[in-house]
Amino acid sequence: MRIATDWNDYELIDAGDGEKLERWGEFVLRRPDPQAIWPKGAERLWETPHARYRRSNDGGGVWERVLDMPKTWTVRYRSLVFRLELMGFKHTGLFPEQAVNWEWMTEKIQSATKPVRVLNLFAYTGGATVAAAAAGAEVCHVDASKGMMTRAKENLELSGLSDASVRFIPDDALKFVEREVRRGHQYDAIIMDPPSFGRGPKGEIWKIEEQLFSLLEQSASILSQNPIFVLVNSYTTGLSPQVIENMLALTVGKKFTGSCLSFELGLATKRDSLILPCGSSARWER
Repeated sequence: MRIATDWNDYELIDAGDGEKLERWGEFVLRRPDPQAIWPKGAERLWETPHARYRRSNDGGGVWERVLDMPKTWTVRYRSLVFRLELMGFKHTGLFPEQAVNWEWMTEKIQSATKPVRVLNLFAYTGGATVAAAAAGAEVCHVDASKGMMTRAKENLELSGLSDASVRFIPDDALKFVEREVRRGHQYDAIIMDPPSFGRGPKGEIWKIEEQLFSLLEQSASILSQNPIFVLVNSYTTGLSPQVIENMLALTVGKKFTGSCLSFELGLATKRDSLILPCGSSARWER
């Protein structure tokens, strides 16, 4: 388990009874979390969040604003700045546990003996893109959602990285990689955050259990002769970190000398330091 500990603008206040209570900057949010099945702490901590996400009977949900707060606001992680918003499916536009991986990729990029080209697939609002660009890498940011791409560009600007070398591609990740193979384009590092299920801009269907291995095979083909790392993140329930590590070992690890490892990501509650699991990561590195 790797725990993100260096946040000032984020805090997991408490978790339990299928929910988590978080501080994002100056605003407190209450939202569901299926991993938090132990009892929550004192109820008074939970009574007056700025907003709460309530699930509906049809499987969706809606944000309810309890106290006054703006439509969007910003948080900072070291030199990186991100704009947040109450989004669908209980999201805010950022996954704070990923700071563990931002720190790792920053060290890998800055210690490289050459300019580094990074491909970020399923790149969402660009947390990893901003971190890699801040470390000095040239980044290709690929995501099927134009709306999320707009937010990623804004996060770059907020972080003072408007002049960074970042290319934004609204595309289906697997089809983009297949075209990069045909073009002969190469990257020194690849990051991917594949969803359990998704649709590309032209209706392409993505199912992680059916297509992740193929994506990793194709991705291995566009790595440079001396690649630095490959990072795969997953929030798919039931998909073990070891399974992703096995796929990395059979694709990237089979082609290049290096090592693979995998682990869960987590956040510690302020109330009692219990660890809330928050997905998993698998890495290959030179």
